[in-house]
Amino acid sequence: MNSELNRNYSEVTEFILLEFRTPPKLQILIFLLFFMIYMVTVAGNVSMTIVINMDSRLQTPMYFFLRNLSYLDLCYSTVIAPKTLANFLTNEKKISYNGCAAQFFFFALFVTAECFLLAGMAFDRFSAICYPLLYPVNMSHKVCIQLVAGSYICGCINAIVQTSFTFSLHFCQENRLDHFFCDVPALIKISCVDTFVNEIVLFILSAFIIISTTIIILVSYAYILSTVLKIPSTQGRSKTFSTCGSHITVVSLFYGTVFFTYAQPGAISSPEQSKIIAVFYTLIIPMLNPLIYSLRNRDVKSALKRILLRKIPFH
Repeated sequence: MNSELNRNYSEVTEFILLEFRTPPKLQILIFLLFFMIYMVTVAGNVSMTIVINMDSRLQTPMYFFLRNLSYLDLCYSTVIAPKTLANFLTNEKKISYNGCAAQFFFFALFVTAECFLLAGMAFDRFSAICYPLLYPVNMSHKVCIQLVAGSYICGCINAIVQTSFTFSLHFCQENRLDHFFCDVPALIKISCVDTFVNEIVLFILSAFIIISTTIIILVSYAYILSTVLKIPSTQGRSKTFSTCGSHITVVSLFYGTVFFTYAQPGAISSPEQSKIIAVFYTLIIPMLNPLIYSLRNRDVKSALKRILLRKIPFH
């Protein structure tokens, strides 16, 4: 029995991504939409990184984290989007077994790292607003590097564990993946062996990552709110809290979609719903993040104007 199972398992050398069940004409429209979203994502995140690098006034911990956030958004959308776009143009929507494992590993790494980075950004705002005199010490360049490095280490650990558990499953001869990229719920669904342990591991790790980082964010903003409300000037309160508005928006969008997909049991049994939600956190949110921060942040808009004015010669 085991030898037969192993033989069938070895036959799965590639997966067929079923993607979206839509008519051919609509597939072209979806391709164009996804292509535009990805181009805006690349342009927005690259521009944000360049602006922060070029402007000396943005060499602060907050913008150090923001630059890394742009890098992560660019990375994990690039892990998904190019292959998805390529599959729209071919009849055989395939990905190799090793390619699937690699795609999932890097996706899990970057998404997990972003969760912890967003928590680090909340702690940065807490330090800046609640303890401004100690801010240079609490958020020194060394501390910032350690927080970012820690985010990547946590992401790497989660990616290794999730990839090891998921790709130790037997898939027998079923290789049709009901998704547009290699993700855990879709892979678990087509496995021909008991996946109870995998589902528990997925739920526990996802819940731990989301809950732990959410607690850091909520506690940070509870202290921030308490401090801001003590500021006598209405204008002062508005100005202080405005620096947190973009971060709150990004956190709400990102955590809402990730929680819905990974940290609640219905995700594995609702593939169509999961695909729609996945579009948001793999494509749309990475596109929106630089727009949210640039449109709501006066420093970024001012830096962009200064860079453009330097580039435009006046006669």
